[in-house]
Amino acid sequence: MGEWKFSDPPNVAVFVDRGIFRRDDWIAYVSHDDEDGSWLFHNSEPGPVDEGDIMLVGLQEVVQRDESILELADLPEGWHAWRSSKSSPWQRAKSRPVGFNDNDDPAGT
Repeated sequence: MGEWKFSDPPNVAVFVDRGIFRRDDWIAYVSHDDEDGSWLFHNSEPGPVDEGDIMLVGLQEVVQRDESILELADLPEGWHAWRSSKSSPWQRAKSRPVGFNDNDDPAGT
């Protein structure tokens, strides 16, 4: 593993889809929460993740499983990253606020 690039320590607890560790699934989506700075790592399966499919592990364990995560060390809080395959480059965007609805009228009319 390369130099530690995260501002969080290697042993900080992160949320991970259980399939990444139990079934050796690849990481397809990462979010860095803007409220508490927590990291969430999801596999490539579509749809919401059940609470029972989430586990806590150290950030270093995720990096050891997939060193491409080091590329996301500077992902700001409130942002997310995704890729279409394990070998695809990471793409990034600012996350929408919780409760955001595309149908909301920003003008309030």
